Amino acid sequence: MTLVEVALRAVSVLAAFLVLPLLVGQTEHKLMAHMQGRLGPMYAGGFHGWAQLVADGAKFVQKEDIVPAAADKRLFRLAPAIALIPYLVALAVVPIAPGVAGLDVPASAILVLVATGVGALGTLIAGWASANKYALIGALRAAAQLISYELPIVLAVASVCLAGGTLSLPTITERWQPHWLLWQLPGAIVFLVAAVAELQRPPFDTPVADAELVMGPWTEYTGLRFAFFLLAEYAGIVVLSLLFAALWLGGWHGPFSEHLGWVWTLLKGFAVAILVIWMRVAWPRVRADQLQRLAWLWLVPLALLQLALTGVGVVMGW
Repeated sequence: MTLVEVALRAVSVLAAFLVLPLLVGQTEHKLMAHMQGRLGPMYAGGFHGWAQLVADGAKFVQKEDIVPAAADKRLFRLAPAIALIPYLVALAVVPIAPGVAGLDVPASAILVLVATGVGALGTLIAGWASANKYALIGALRAAAQLISYELPIVLAVASVCLAGGTLSLPTITERWQPHWLLWQLPGAIVFLVAAVAELQRPPFDTPVADAELVMGPWTEYTGLRFAFFLLAEYAGIVVLSLLFAALWLGGWHGPFSEHLGWVWTLLKGFAVAILVIWMRVAWPRVRADQLQRLAWLWLVPLALLQLALTGVGVVMGW
């Protein structure tokens, strides 16, 4: 790989990382506006509220950057980067089309799981460093949630890797077959629910429950640092959606895939992102005990069942 190719891949991944989360954020504004009858996001800038994100950006830039006197200042400033940057690493190895990825590495499935797990730690560090009781309670909830939902995510991805016979995301997508839509359906459901919970998105947003904890670990954050946490959330949705499309929906497989494969991957990922947004609008927040019960009594057993079913299918040559 030449230096020019490395630079082009890096610039492409960075551009996607900056554009796709903003596109998801704009879509969320519009869907919530329609589903909940919110008029404000439909007017900013004129036609269909196209400038809502611009207005939000201007608002965050103008806010004062405050660091609490009692906070661990180094960790407090570092937490937004810890929450955001791992998703850039994860996005770099998610395949968009055959041979089209920021970086093709062995065992890329493991790399994505590790990177997204590190990203979730940003919330924990933010709550710990803020020297705020509400933030600390939110951080402890985030830690418990991360421990509970990381296991079903790993088991669900392991099932697809077992079916594909590899830990390489491009190879798994290349070997994908349509009957996987049924064969791997339980694992797909587990992954989607658990990934939304790991992102601390509604209805699994107990760590940042505004009615109970002000804003949980984000309570003391203002301005651009707060905006980075929001951007990390949307970047997580992008990674979750594209990874789901690659593993369970066939990624670039579709009509005229030799020319439009990247379009199919993006469209499938966008459909998953809309589903994640719909879950936020349609479902009320679950209690902390309900969240733990869902993980350990339902998702983990279902993921283990899927893993066993996949093992039987591999042995029988499905």
